[in-house]
Amino acid sequence: MAQFRFMDLEIWKEAINMNDQLFDLADAMSDARSYRVAEQLRGASLSISNNIAEGSGSFSSKDFANFLNIARRSVFETANISFVAYRRNFIEKEKLDQILNDLELLSKKITNFRKTLI
Repeated sequence: MAQFRFMDLEIWKEAINMNDQLFDLADAMSDARSYRVAEQLRGASLSISNNIAEGSGSFSSKDFANFLNIARRSVFETANISFVAYRRNFIEKEKLDQILNDLELLSKKITNFRKTLI
């Protein structure tokens, strides 16, 4: 299998794991009432790992840092969508707390990695 730079990054691995969890959650909420929220959750969570991967292909650290900033903002978007899902009773409070804790940790790791580039 081909090896790309992002595949060695811990933040990418964690983003992919988070994406798996959130896709499973979105799959579970994909009834007509929650379909739009589920699709938003899939897109926002996928954007985290996509931006880490895309940024790793940059020729400059500054450009990579910009993609990491976008990935971090996608973490915040994912947190907001998760909160909306909770408010609409699509997920339980315990699941929301777990998601928000995992996203907060991922956000901190992205921020710390970004600081090493700039």
